[in-house]
Amino acid sequence: MEILGIPAEDYPFMLRLTQQIFAPADPDAMPEGLDLNDPAFQAKATAATTEALSGYFSKVSADRRANPRDDLSSVIANAEIDGQRISDMDAMGYYITVATAGHDTTSNTTGAIMYGLATVPGLLERVKADLSLIPALVEEALRWSSPAKHFMRSVTTDMEFQGRHFKAGDWVMICHASGNQDESRFPDPLSFNIDRPKSEHLAFGYGAHMCLGQHLGRQEMRILLEHLLPALKSVELAGQPEMMQSRFVTGFKHLPIRFEMEAA
Repeated sequence: MEILGIPAEDYPFMLRLTQQIFAPADPDAMPEGLDLNDPAFQAKATAATTEALSGYFSKVSADRRANPRDDLSSVIANAEIDGQRISDMDAMGYYITVATAGHDTTSNTTGAIMYGLATVPGLLERVKADLSLIPALVEEALRWSSPAKHFMRSVTTDMEFQGRHFKAGDWVMICHASGNQDESRFPDPLSFNIDRPKSEHLAFGYGAHMCLGQHLGRQEMRILLEHLLPALKSVELAGQPEMMQSRFVTGFKHLPIRFEMEAA
């Protein structure tokens, strides 16, 4: 939000819209006035949230064209390709993608980190004693939680893969969570283990579709942990965790913890 230049008082509003667009079927996140049993629920929920986001960023875009600032919103609002300003639809796509993509995914992975610290014996003490283990902790949380569950891709050329035949134009469902739990790549995949050999998980996608914000997300979590862990004496679960109800993102909706801070 700060990179986009969004005022702090609008952060709760943007978070609410992010949760609605990623988890519209969750009772605590769905847009008001919609019926979950309506066959057109998904389409109506997406349309309502997209309309709210577009309405907000249309005003932002108009302001940044009239009064450019040193922020990403000004870059998007005034972006040109071959001397032509990008379309309003393209600009809105950038606004909405940047605004929503970093909210749930980074916070959900941070929740997974806290779950690991609260449930894996000795993990907190070990990482506190050696902060160089923080990147490994972040990577295992990304693999273990798979904050984005899946994407659809289209086949570009006829091909065969592991005995299955695909034709150009076929749709393929890329299940990140399934790949990140692949026993042939990750022994005992359901366990939270920061000692796994370095291997490519799919939490950020792959190839041309690698997440644009992957470096920022890793940096945010690393900086948070560098400040938090030295001050955190203990942490444990204080209740039953509850996952958000979403077809697209993975994360704890409620993660009750009991913690103690180091003496000042």
